[in-house]
Amino acid sequence: MVEHFDVIVVGAGLSGIGAAYHLTTRCPDRSFVILEGRSDIGGTWDLFRYPGVRSDSDMHTLGFSFKPWTHEKSIADGPAIMDYLRETVHEHHIDEKIRFNNLVSSASWSTADERWTLVSHDAATGTETSYTCNFLFMCSGYYSYKGGHEPEFLGRERFRGTVVHPQKWPEDLDYAGKRVVVIGSGATAVTLVPAMADRAAKVTMLQRTPTWMVSRPDTDAVANRLGRLLPKRVAYAITRLRNTTFQQIAYKRTRTKPDRVRAFLLDQVRKELPDGFDVDKHFTPPYNPWDQRLCLVPNSDLFRAIKAGKVDVVTDKILNWTESGIDLVSGEHLYADIIVTATGLELVTLGEMDFVVDGAPVDFAKTWTYKGLAYSGVPNLVSTFGYINASWTLRADLISEYVCRLLNHMRATGTRICRPTLRPGDAAMPERRWIENFSAGYMERVMYLFPRQGDREPWINPQNFARDKKMFRKSPVDDGVMIFG
Repeated sequence: MVEHFDVIVVGAGLSGIGAAYHLTTRCPDRSFVILEGRSDIGGTWDLFRYPGVRSDSDMHTLGFSFKPWTHEKSIADGPAIMDYLRETVHEHHIDEKIRFNNLVSSASWSTADERWTLVSHDAATGTETSYTCNFLFMCSGYYSYKGGHEPEFLGRERFRGTVVHPQKWPEDLDYAGKRVVVIGSGATAVTLVPAMADRAAKVTMLQRTPTWMVSRPDTDAVANRLGRLLPKRVAYAITRLRNTTFQQIAYKRTRTKPDRVRAFLLDQVRKELPDGFDVDKHFTPPYNPWDQRLCLVPNSDLFRAIKAGKVDVVTDKILNWTESGIDLVSGEHLYADIIVTATGLELVTLGEMDFVVDGAPVDFAKTWTYKGLAYSGVPNLVSTFGYINASWTLRADLISEYVCRLLNHMRATGTRICRPTLRPGDAAMPERRWIENFSAGYMERVMYLFPRQGDREPWINPQNFARDKKMFRKSPVDDGVMIFG
């Protein structure tokens, strides 16, 4: 017999756990289950096991709005974040709602039956299970769990050493005394390089283009002081408000006064590095700050490793791989025992699932985004996508609040179907990319797969916390675009 629920949440990471809390507290009369394809909670924080894995956002904003972060460090490592998530699911009995080893492969909507039918698979046993629900809440993240982005490198097969992608880090990898080359200079590389430097003979960060970086302590002295003086929830709320406000001000400044921000960041980097270090070549990107994500360097760990001679930074293009390492376009050869391809993620839409509505396959690239969380013509479906310019969970929390408003409106009005529908004047809207003004390669590669933005509410994805708060919390649920029936 197929189990039926009012709501099915797909994914038990940060977004799915937050969704479960909001459904429990705001929609207590609704039945729901979380389907998780892996054998544990955590999503990103369970998957990535590379050395030094940590948050690159402060945990007072990456943490949940309803669960204070009380750890001494505000920039936390993976195990500390997993402890926080386990506490959350235990305290709120969310663990009782999770079905592990249920990797959902397809979702099919029937208007006649007013329900979704989901098919999941257990990779270990091959078991196939079906579920039905009235409302589908996708919290599966935005990248493929099958593997990261792996560019083609000429001669890769000739290399005699070990090649590792951070998304599939071997537990038994021994890099002590080894020469390591890390390809990339994004958040993963900036975490890995200093973490490996203490044990490796030498670590080289090989980048094609520099990345904007900023150093800050991994502890928040003000937050910790407030935590000692005030009740935990009060201290957390104040810190969260302060940090989100600062994030928005800082991001806005990069848009309005990019030259000043560039000068400030470069001045800070120069203070961190030895005299004579070529900051212009190795730490001055050709784009403005926050045109791509700003990389955090906690406690100046990367810069300290460079000053200590444990880490080299090479800015060049790869010509080919050889038996002993990498030949560069400049003519230099990098010797390596281990090459780490920190070359990014593979983004996907809605958990790499197949979606069908009344027998017709859904191509999300041909839909318009509704508030950055739903899709024109697709009924009873919301998906979570966080911020690219602030902490993911800020937006995930807001989306969960909106879903609960939506479900409660449907209960109050006796309606079973909600469908974002273009108004007569909307069809001729100018098309805009789903994420704008963000040139990171992992986004650029896949924007063609994502829905379009329009030029008016609610057909927008503003990526703006202040605007989203108004749109999700204050705007009418029945807005003439979300059609109920």
